[in-house]
Amino acid sequence: MANKDFKIIGYVAGYENFDPAKIDATKLTHINYAFANIVNGNVQFELATDRAKIASVLALKKQNPRLKVLYSIGGWVWSDQFSNIAAYNVSREKFAKSAVTLMKSYGFDGIDIDWEFPGQRAEDNVFRPSDKENFTLLLGELRKQLEIEGNADNTTYLLTIAAGADQLYINHTDLKNASKYLDFINVMCYDFYNGWFYQTGHHANLYPSNQEKFGGDSVSETIARYMDLGIPANKIILGIPFYGRKWNKVSLQNNGLYESAQTGSEIVASWKIAEEIKSGKFQKLYDNSAKASYLWNAQDSVFISYETPIEIKLKSEFIKKKGLGGAMFWEYSLDNNHELLYKLYDSMN
Repeated sequence: MANKDFKIIGYVAGYENFDPAKIDATKLTHINYAFANIVNGNVQFELATDRAKIASVLALKKQNPRLKVLYSIGGWVWSDQFSNIAAYNVSREKFAKSAVTLMKSYGFDGIDIDWEFPGQRAEDNVFRPSDKENFTLLLGELRKQLEIEGNADNTTYLLTIAAGADQLYINHTDLKNASKYLDFINVMCYDFYNGWFYQTGHHANLYPSNQEKFGGDSVSETIARYMDLGIPANKIILGIPFYGRKWNKVSLQNNGLYESAQTGSEIVASWKIAEEIKSGKFQKLYDNSAKASYLWNAQDSVFISYETPIEIKLKSEFIKKKGLGGAMFWEYSLDNNHELLYKLYDSMN
């Protein structure tokens, strides 16, 4: 089992073609099953496969009796209704009661809110200036309803969020105030260079790169912003990507790093990157200032920013040094050969 002082939290995406029974639950403290949607102000699962997959995830407690399983509401695609339901007392209460009822009906241990993003345009979400205050009010109502349920059945239920990494997210939320309702905050320390960026860069670098040209972010800067808010360090969970980002038609300068591309980046699973490397076309490179690995295929002008066991170990050491609560990763099926998970587990113990 993982050190009880550190959490290892894995998201499991129900929409991926992956059998949750294959999860090694002995290497995890928490699983967040993603995602439930908001429909007519209530929370519900949308996929025909969700019920069977959730049953498989909950059955993992036989492997690891201390495992906690939460379900996550929202995500990139299903955050479009958060602003509306958070805006009014009556809709917040309706939502929170519905979320708790759904939690109880499946036997989850808590609720994770992944609102992408309060006060900001994301995929196609409604947003308003009052989201900043309403986000905290929504979390307060959820905590209230969880405590009512917990008092009734003598159980303590968890409430967590997946949080953005950048200063804009912090500006549009009141995390210091909101954190009092939360058991922990899963900070998404990745996608610093994402699908909207027509230039390459490290998407989850631990430190700023001395080659940075476009104002990219880093894990260390992100965590510093959170700690500067006065949030207890043990409530801050460092998010790690079990995927890389791949750009095509990249300028041939500088081995593709911080260069223009004719495409935005696509997400590539870690196991698929391993296959790319086997093709023999890619040069393995390392930015020592950023503590970040990358791949360069000059023949086809393809650049990949990715995570290796080297970065996992360094981030684990960073978590311990800063006294953080642990690590989170997105997403289990993207590392189905367990190379990154096992390194994370070993490094955190």
